[in-house]
Amino acid sequence: MPGPWAYCDTSVLAKRYVRENGTGRARALFRRYRFLFSAITPVELVSAVRRRHAEGDLTDERCVAILARIRQDHAHWELVELVATVLNEAEGLVERCGVKPLDAIHLASAVTFRGSTGIRPAFVTADDRQRQAAEREGSPWSG
Repeated sequence: MPGPWAYCDTSVLAKRYVRENGTGRARALFRRYRFLFSAITPVELVSAVRRRHAEGDLTDERCVAILARIRQDHAHWELVELVATVLNEAEGLVERCGVKPLDAIHLASAVTFRGSTGIRPAFVTADDRQRQAAEREGSPWSG
């Protein structure tokens, strides 16, 4: 049986594919929760991997392998569609909380999921400002 729901932003999901500070904690959370993501997450994740490759942090071979694994995993991800409801909520979050636009879209995706399902997912992020905004919006923080 799947675990409780949690919303994960791209910075935490990236730790599933690239070893960096916080990878162990992120992997433990992936075993504990059933995660959902924004529809923008795959785009952000591929961009982050390509950036790490361009900066020399990943070899050509490792980059290709990670991108292949992301494509394979993507088929199993629960994604919150980027619809007008999410964008309207994101706009309000930017106004209320002063978060960056992509952070607001992540938060709005979790808030929209909560509103449509009645399920309050934990919000997992490595970004303190985003975490604080999630807490103000009534989401527990788990990572």
